[in-house]
Amino acid sequence: MGKNVLVAYFSASGRTGRVAAALANAADADLFEIRPQTPYTAADLDWTNKKSRSSLEMSDPSSRPEIKSRVENMGDYGVVFLGFPVWWYTAPTIIKTFLESYDFSGKRVVLFATSGGSGLGKTRDDLIGCVSKDAEIVAGKVLNGSADLKSWSEQFTGGRK
Repeated sequence: MGKNVLVAYFSASGRTGRVAAALANAADADLFEIRPQTPYTAADLDWTNKKSRSSLEMSDPSSRPEIKSRVENMGDYGVVFLGFPVWWYTAPTIIKTFLESYDFSGKRVVLFATSGGSGLGKTRDDLIGCVSKDAEIVAGKVLNGSADLKSWSEQFTGGRK
């Protein structure tokens, strides 16, 4: 790719944030946290409550939670690793907000997630409509533990920053 690498992530509990920081370190990449304008509370994240904020967002295909800040230099990045916890077998809707906020033309977006048990499923299919046709979205993988992040990231970056 020859361009800089960004690791952007949304983390509700901190777990995805820890994986994202380790990945950014392994890939020699910049790190950006996707923070919701209104932070999630424990009650908001209660997936067993059909009226919780996360449940309502995930059941509404048009839901786009606002993001607190922006990546000012997105044009500088050729590869963006995009991380999130798996919610309802896919990405949280704030990930769609993030993808729709930038022009990813000509960029490679590599998905990664943390999960209590499910894989990425059809997440790539769910997100592909959020970027331009000439952006590449790679399904990536669930990174819960001891994966060799340096080797894994080099598949997508060619080992260059």
